[in-house]
Amino acid sequence: MAKTTGAKVMARMLDAYGVTHIFHVPAILRRSMAEMEASTKINRVRTHGEKSAAYMADGYARASRKPGVCMAQTVGALNLAAGLRDAWLAKSPVIAMTGGREPQTKFRKVYQQVDDIPAFDGVTKFNATVDSVERFPDMVRQAFRTAVSGSPGPVHLQFRGNEGQIDLEEAEMDDTVDVEFMSVPPFRPEPDAASLAKALAILQSAERPVIVAGGGARWSMAGPAIVALAEKLQIPVATSHGGKDAIPATHPLSVGVVGTYSRGAANQVVLEADLVFFVGTETGGMTTHFWKVPKLGTRSIQVDIDPEALGRNYRLDAAVCGDARVAIEKMLAQADSSTASRRKGWVDRARRHVGDWYQQYSELLSSDAVPIRPERICSELSKNLPDDAFVVCDTGHAGMWMGGMFDLRTPQQSYIRCAGHLGWAFPAALGAKCAVPDRPVVCFTGDGGLWYHIGELETAVRWNIPAVIVVNDNHSGNQSKHGYDVSYGGKQTEQARELWVFRDINFARIAEDIGALGIRVDRPGDIGPAIERGLASGRPTVIDIATDLEAEAPFAFVG
Repeated sequence: MAKTTGAKVMARMLDAYGVTHIFHVPAILRRSMAEMEASTKINRVRTHGEKSAAYMADGYARASRKPGVCMAQTVGALNLAAGLRDAWLAKSPVIAMTGGREPQTKFRKVYQQVDDIPAFDGVTKFNATVDSVERFPDMVRQAFRTAVSGSPGPVHLQFRGNEGQIDLEEAEMDDTVDVEFMSVPPFRPEPDAASLAKALAILQSAERPVIVAGGGARWSMAGPAIVALAEKLQIPVATSHGGKDAIPATHPLSVGVVGTYSRGAANQVVLEADLVFFVGTETGGMTTHFWKVPKLGTRSIQVDIDPEALGRNYRLDAAVCGDARVAIEKMLAQADSSTASRRKGWVDRARRHVGDWYQQYSELLSSDAVPIRPERICSELSKNLPDDAFVVCDTGHAGMWMGGMFDLRTPQQSYIRCAGHLGWAFPAALGAKCAVPDRPVVCFTGDGGLWYHIGELETAVRWNIPAVIVVNDNHSGNQSKHGYDVSYGGKQTEQARELWVFRDINFARIAEDIGALGIRVDRPGDIGPAIERGLASGRPTVIDIATDLEAEAPFAFVG
């Protein structure tokens, strides 16, 4: 076996694993970058911040189902670690690569040198150093293997040298890759037959069951099987915010997103259910509105690939460990459709809850008010996005508005959401567009979210990443409004408003100055044409929609 450099091994292996883009802040693995240019078609997207690089890799991973790769030198490693938190919470297979300390300079106060390894422990499945060039092949294979297996998640490799200069060194190396670990899921573990049969029997005996599909169902691509099982047994389906695209909102059994960033109808149905069937969800605080929806003690069954998730928050009548799609498909094959008739009244009641919700918000969803209501934006997005749109949603008010008010109309539409960090959605949308260049990618964020990483507009223009960024621009972080109202006894001072109100900025003008398409919308009737124009432009687009500073998303329904 002839000697080769770590850089050549890195370039060849990333290419063989199907990586099309990496997102980085220089300088890191410089020679590897040169080898990628010489021998692969990998795009090396240079960002303006390490957190943005991690968010782009996360969006890329969630859209492609392949690991997203981000990189930074030693001094930026802690920023990259901070950016992995969202991927960790959303179980997204992101591989982070950073530079590391040289053994001969440790503890000698070298410029910019800090031990970064501990910072990655809490946000990765695997966190390791690569101190010998001979280890490049097996450590890269381990990174991909770990990132996509079981419950997926981020991985970190630290390469010796502040810029990972170890890639210049040579050794005899086997750079083959394990092709089964190119994407999620690499394997589909089958559930125990007895556990599955028990869960199905309990489900079929329930009078008022509801399915709650989570992010794990999305990673497993279990949505069509869940819909088929729901149809066969006539069971309403709610989703977590991360599992929103498991079932279109137009489906007669869909009741919406449950939990905190939710639709009231979904919470009502889950609260009234006599059995909750959790599929691919960890039953965390947001999905259950801090274990109030459903109430603790509600009869529950659960399917999850991670045994540690089973029964974590709700006592289970049956626990099924295995791949969500496989488990649901097996249940579908064994299900007795004759049991569906007893649930007609329950399904009718769930549909009434959904209909009542639309009636309750119909005026706001169609509002012609100026400044514009965010509900109208969500309604226009529901009506005007293409059938194959890929939607990326921020957290905070953006997540509250879209979780409850936005409808996916077709099974071909996709939806991913921020798992915790405001500002994630814009860079993540750029990463998603890199992963699915032939699909329209639309991001929904607020001005507070866009400000975090607004510099990446230049990245989008430089790399011609034509995502459409829709901004709910109320020149504030008004999710904080209610909290400050309470803190100030119901009436805030002007000084108090300084804590959450920003300057009123025209983001469309900023976008134009940078080289993107900028569209300012001041009237509700112009939202649909703006979306159409942005999607047709083939350019990075910012649609800046002037909205009502006083508009607050509704609180979660808890009965």
